[in-house]
Amino acid sequence: MTRGVRQIVRFNWPFYVGASVTLAVAVVAIGRLPLGDGVRALLYAATALPALWIVSSLTAAWVVYDLSPLTRWEWLDQALGFTPDAWINIHAGLDESTMALRALFGKAQWRVFDIFDPVEMTEPSIARARRYALNHVAAEAADFRHLPVATGTIDAAMLLMSAHELRTDDTRGALFGELRRVLGPGGRVVVVEHLRDWANFLAFGPGFLHFHSHRAWERCFLRARFTIQTEFPITPFVRVFVLRRLT
Repeated sequence: MTRGVRQIVRFNWPFYVGASVTLAVAVVAIGRLPLGDGVRALLYAATALPALWIVSSLTAAWVVYDLSPLTRWEWLDQALGFTPDAWINIHAGLDESTMALRALFGKAQWRVFDIFDPVEMTEPSIARARRYALNHVAAEAADFRHLPVATGTIDAAMLLMSAHELRTDDTRGALFGELRRVLGPGGRVVVVEHLRDWANFLAFGPGFLHFHSHRAWERCFLRARFTIQTEFPITPFVRVFVLRRLT
């Protein structure tokens, strides 16, 4: 029941090690410096907040990835409202869903794309995730600006905790423009993401800046002429958007 937490730590271990060592050194230094009791108490309080964020981030990861139904993916069938005949799954190197989607959607045609771009996705955690990932399905390398899919041939596209790796409005707009092109009539796009909101700030501290706000996602969807058909939370930390094309 801790697989998700262990994976988060594995991909981000320099942060956790660095933060823990820094806090330990700070606590020792505060105890030894010739400070007044009031100043010492303030400094101890200042170290408590980042320590709390280390604990809360791991707790939130445990809730999201180990306790919640998120990564069991059965909720996807109900969210879509139909079983697609053809679907695609898009990730940036870490694929924990394709095997479950294949079982969920039966004999539907499917393809998996890895849209990793070393120019656009430069964070070390992505490189570690790609290095350590145990993906059970080989993905096709794809340019997110030009997906190798014929126009109007896909019933469903999945972006499950992956779209935020595109860091600018233009790059996200390019991907969603391609999704609009490949989606057939009645097709849907499922986007699952943490948001840059209060819940994720309380859980992850400054790390919540890695996520995008609800407004940024709305702007991205509208720019590509999608509307949100439905949205709902899975835990307070993760939001699911189901999109359909605007006419």
